[in-house]
Amino acid sequence: SLPPHSKATSISQMHAGQVNALQGELQGRHEEVFIKEKLREMEELDIKKTLQDQIGQCFIECRHIIGKFPDYPTKEAGGSTAILSQKTPEQVAAELAAEKEMALQKEAQKGNKGKEGKEKMKGKNPQKTGKNEEEEGWKMAPSNFLSILEEGSNQYKAVWQNRDKGWDFLQDHDPELIKEEKWEEIEEEIRVQVDESMRQKLENLKLAVDGERSDKQKKERKSEKVRAAMMSLVRRTIDSLYRELVEEGLLVKAKTVNLSDYVGEYSYVGSTLRQLNIEPMPSLAHVRQLIALYGILPLGSQTVHEKAPLVKALLLAGPAGVGKKMLVHAICTETGANLFNLSPSNIAGKYPGKNDLQMMLHMVLKVAKQLQPSVVWIGETEKIFSEVVPKAKEMNPKGLEKILPKFLKALKAQDRVLLVGTTSHPFDANLKPFCEVYQKIILISRPDYTSRYGKYFNQVLWKHIILQNGGAITSSLNISCLAKLSNGFTPGHIIQAVQAVLSELRLLQMTRKPLRTNEFVTSLARQDPVYQEEEETFK
Repeated sequence: SLPPHSKATSISQMHAGQVNALQGELQGRHEEVFIKEKLREMEELDIKKTLQDQIGQCFIECRHIIGKFPDYPTKEAGGSTAILSQKTPEQVAAELAAEKEMALQKEAQKGNKGKEGKEKMKGKNPQKTGKNEEEEGWKMAPSNFLSILEEGSNQYKAVWQNRDKGWDFLQDHDPELIKEEKWEEIEEEIRVQVDESMRQKLENLKLAVDGERSDKQKKERKSEKVRAAMMSLVRRTIDSLYRELVEEGLLVKAKTVNLSDYVGEYSYVGSTLRQLNIEPMPSLAHVRQLIALYGILPLGSQTVHEKAPLVKALLLAGPAGVGKKMLVHAICTETGANLFNLSPSNIAGKYPGKNDLQMMLHMVLKVAKQLQPSVVWIGETEKIFSEVVPKAKEMNPKGLEKILPKFLKALKAQDRVLLVGTTSHPFDANLKPFCEVYQKIILISRPDYTSRYGKYFNQVLWKHIILQNGGAITSSLNISCLAKLSNGFTPGHIIQAVQAVLSELRLLQMTRKPLRTNEFVTSLARQDPVYQEEEETFK
């Protein structure tokens, strides 16, 4: 046995070790509390603001789709977790209950593992002798500790394997790990407070907004299926919405066309005409400049978009063939924007009914704002505002007339989303709602003589189009004559005439038989020009 003084020393050492262990445990708890409080002090306002913005945005989207604010889920149903998740409140509540059950089961298993292991060892010891010889084909049972080892190994690989602990000489607690653990606790605590305030805010909104329109809402009640579809749309991811728009042909790939490909010169007679009190038609170079000013620069740069005057909608009006569609694709090419085609002919039969149109526009708005810059193009936009009712077989696009102002209202100042309409017959539309949607209108006219010929300029239509289609300019081809004879024809007419002449066979014969003027004149004569009276109607 140890001498009395050694026994006293060992007892004091054990006591000191227990005291040190308790001190370390208390210190660790104090450190965790300190880190949690410091983390709360630094991040509480940001977490609150983020949660309030997300919940508020969900209220706005739901109101925009179904015409009323949603019901706030109860605390048992998950609160704001049910709103922000992609699952129904019942699914969220079931998940929360399952998580609590799993936590209780794990705690019970930890307490029972030690007792079960001792009982098994006591029962197996007397039967060890001779059992292997009596039972042939005996196989070892799976280890009860394998799952625990695998879980520990996975946790080591995920947390500790790539973590640099060289700086922690004392092997103290890791503040970053504690922050990660306490972040979720703090967020849940703050979420409870936010839920209470947002629940009260929602009640005030319902009283202030829906209370004034209660009579209208009774008349315009939607079916439960429509409401369920609208709510599911709010919870859907951007990827699923993007996929649906592509499959339906509403999100299309823009053609690779640069703004410089829109060939045309300035009207050098414009100043002279203004002196005679005659307002000249805008030249193609002016159109190119306006497209860059109102379309390309604000979409291409966030800084320019924030500082420039806000333009949400742009209308390109002009006769058929002047290049309106080409300019839309040029805007997308120069800015890298997504192109949404909402032309009446493209959406026909895809989203019938007013409710489906609202869902379609909400999908477009959500994807366009998330993946900006974006261009929403509506070709033949006058049909939306036309007073003539289409035939029964055709789709009635007039449903968009009332929804488009709401669509533009939902666009904020920081959103780089541009609505571009193109029309060849703007005078067929009801002008009041038409001009309320399109506050910026760019008139595109026929090319003048300078743009068609322009001997001393580079932006010459005839020369550019012939060379672009593989032709060659020789002395037997009088470009000036073609420019004079093509007065009243659009760039589209000239392109069709050139492509009709420059077939594959004609290109092979060009080395021994140069291009002549009369070939293009014959092809051009088969088309109808834009007469002066028609062009005057656009003014």
